[in-house]
Amino acid sequence: MKKISKLYGLLLLPAMLALFASCNKEWTDEQYEQYISFKAPVGDNGVSQISVRYKSNGYVTYQLPVIVSGSNTNNSDITVHVTVDSDTLRQLNIERFQSRTDFYYRELTAQYFNMPETVDIKAGENTALIPVDFKLDGIDLTDKWVLPLTIADDPSYGYLSNPRKYYKKALLYVTPFNDYSGTYGGTALKTYFKGNEDGAALVKNEIPVYVVDENTVFFYAGTVDENRIDRGSYKIFAAFDKETMSVTLSAEDPNINFRASSPTFSIKETMDATRPYLLHRYLTISGIEYEYTDYTIVPGQTIDYVVNGTMSMERRINTQIPDEDQAIEW
Repeated sequence: MKKISKLYGLLLLPAMLALFASCNKEWTDEQYEQYISFKAPVGDNGVSQISVRYKSNGYVTYQLPVIVSGSNTNNSDITVHVTVDSDTLRQLNIERFQSRTDFYYRELTAQYFNMPETVDIKAGENTALIPVDFKLDGIDLTDKWVLPLTIADDPSYGYLSNPRKYYKKALLYVTPFNDYSGTYGGTALKTYFKGNEDGAALVKNEIPVYVVDENTVFFYAGTVDENRIDRGSYKIFAAFDKETMSVTLSAEDPNINFRASSPTFSIKETMDATRPYLLHRYLTISGIEYEYTDYTIVPGQTIDYVVNGTMSMERRINTQIPDEDQAIEW
């Protein structure tokens, strides 16, 4: 019996070795298709939001990753072709916003960006960066601007783009920032009907503040928010002076009868108690006092408001990350 078992083992050993050799060889083969994709994850708003430092009279470069998928390292030189994809953005707008055309993402026009039509991925590498240069002078952030890109397919290119929609496309929602833009807390900024300043105040929990230039931002007056079709008439501009630490408030539309005092601002910085690399920067605008007229909310009538108080913003900055747009915890 022992001889039979030993003989059986000797006969089984070559088969097992062949099986293991076959399995090992199998795992050296490519397990997936080597598709070409963007790394531009989509958020809840259907686009990939990117933050870009605003810079007057010059370009700021955003590096968009292009990836070769697969279980093995790419073994050939690949030239990836990238084009603007207006059709996808148009369809996204219809699906998300339907008849609210004032909410539609606007396509970023050529005056605001510059980029190459191709990017090379070298053999032995699985990623490459395509530089997108943004020049955002004069852009109006009453609207939201998106640069829609797609990986172009053609048999002559020698690659396949990823068949999944959100992998082969990059819908870059471009959000410029400066030292004063961001989301401010608004609970300490009170809005009253004029003549009823002793009554109940209207407040907004958050006040989005948008870039105009390197030292100027805008926000919407009083109770006006992004849901108003006529929001563009109620932009309040705030120009910051670092030397005097003062803020000058103004408005474009004379119909809102804007009048304002001269607020001041302060900046305080502290390091995080538990994460010593994290810097907390607090910006507070104090002494805000202004009046405005809402002349569009009720056809044929006007409503006067008085606004006063403070608004503040916290910006958390990871000091270990050299790239500013990546260091800020948005």
